[in-house]
Amino acid sequence: MPDMRVHEVAILGAGIGAKHMDGLLANRDRFHVATVCDLDAERAGELATRGENCAAVTDLDAVLADPALDLVAICLPPRLHTPIAIRALEAGKHVVCEKPFALSLRDADRMIAVANAAERTLTPVFQYRYGLGFRQLLHLINVGLAGDPLVATLETHWNRGEDYYAIPWRGTWAGEGGGCILTHAIHVHDMLTCAFGPIASVSADLATRVNPIEVDDCAALSLRHASGALATSSVTLGAAEETSRLKFCFANVTAESGLEVYHPAEAPWTFTARIPARQADIDAALAMVAPEKESFAGFYADLGREFAGEAARGVSTKDGRQSIELVTALYRAAKMAQSVAMPLDASADGYDGWAPED
Repeated sequence: MPDMRVHEVAILGAGIGAKHMDGLLANRDRFHVATVCDLDAERAGELATRGENCAAVTDLDAVLADPALDLVAICLPPRLHTPIAIRALEAGKHVVCEKPFALSLRDADRMIAVANAAERTLTPVFQYRYGLGFRQLLHLINVGLAGDPLVATLETHWNRGEDYYAIPWRGTWAGEGGGCILTHAIHVHDMLTCAFGPIASVSADLATRVNPIEVDDCAALSLRHASGALATSSVTLGAAEETSRLKFCFANVTAESGLEVYHPAEAPWTFTARIPARQADIDAALAMVAPEKESFAGFYADLGREFAGEAARGVSTKDGRQSIELVTALYRAAKMAQSVAMPLDASADGYDGWAPED
């Protein structure tokens, strides 16, 4: 049933939670941030001052027991995503869960099962989808102008050093759950599957070359899609300049993003017709896509439409599981030094997780 209420929200975690505050405040007609919860009371208080009648608390149990709160945004370290999401769902809350959605396919399936049983919405965070350039690409695909997908190249070239890894849980299997393919490139890989469809097999080389950490910080990935399209993804946390870049070659058009590191969907994209005479048709179709809210603002606007029963693109639990399925396959491929076929089910090696046993 459509839910037209202004949803009362608790943000759990005041780090990346600040970006969620931005998105929620941009959608005051749909959401009200009532609570910010963080073990650091000062940090919670600072973020809460940006809201209206927003409390700052440190007691998670009290948040989950509060019947006035119907949506929680989990912005906590990755190892806490699954247990806190399950507790919140069982407490009758809708849940928005930051990336990574889970640290194993088993945990992803557990979360989905609990959400279904509780009849609550569980929404992974993929805010990179919400930008004009990427929506224009999806429009070309949907109206049939792009043609068959051929080849894509992705670059996630970021810079992470001692200051980033000074937080004790980062860079560890126990705390962060994985390296750059889990925590940094996961967004562009989500965009890839949106544009090119399901992935049929992967190969992966992973390395730790930039920082003295447990997990990977460099990756060279090769992906084959069910459609036959091919993609490569290059990831490093040791770049001098931070950039994200996506280039999609279709039979009729080549689309290339800007270089904005955290907002590649928002910066202007280029769309070049393979046959120059068809450029006018491409440009006319692009002009039909009106600007909308972007990044976290666009993500929450879309979630608000979904709650209200209005037309929404939506980020689903299927998308969240798919992102973890890909990470599982990539770690398996790197470990075995061979291609790994997808999709994966409960019998797959790595279903319970990819962290080394030692």
